[in-house]
Amino acid sequence: MLLLFLTLLLIGPYLILTVVQKINPNIQISDATKFRIGVSLLFFVGAMGHFTKTAEMARIIPPIFPNPEQMVILTAFPELFGVIGLWIPKLRKLTGVLLIAWLIGILPFNIYAAIERIDVGGHGAGPVYLLIRVPLQFLAMWCTYVAAELNWFKPQPK
Repeated sequence: MLLLFLTLLLIGPYLILTVVQKINPNIQISDATKFRIGVSLLFFVGAMGHFTKTAEMARIIPPIFPNPEQMVILTAFPELFGVIGLWIPKLRKLTGVLLIAWLIGILPFNIYAAIERIDVGGHGAGPVYLLIRVPLQFLAMWCTYVAAELNWFKPQPK
């Protein structure tokens, strides 16, 4: 259920605003802006979870890391800075790169939690959970790429 909610946060604004534009063609919102809203919502809600569900989130941190609850609180701040940075044009591209790196960096924690069947946020389903989580993680990376207007794969003018 949590993954469905997060997916809707991520792509819901794009879908809703695209429908609004179809209904009223005078409204012009770029795809980057639509995805920026969704990515911002995803990371904002994620960061708030660090503060409101600290003990629960700390359970997915492998025991080799000390002070898991403090780690959960501290890791909320990069997500919040990411939300802000996406809306500052001069910081947007750097923020996008850092958020994509962040998404790659947290994936091992989700893999650990699924393998250990830690019953937090769906991880209790075990490795099957990763069949949904991993594609969602890649979707979040792609949405972040678009939101940050990175354009790594577009041919450069000669």
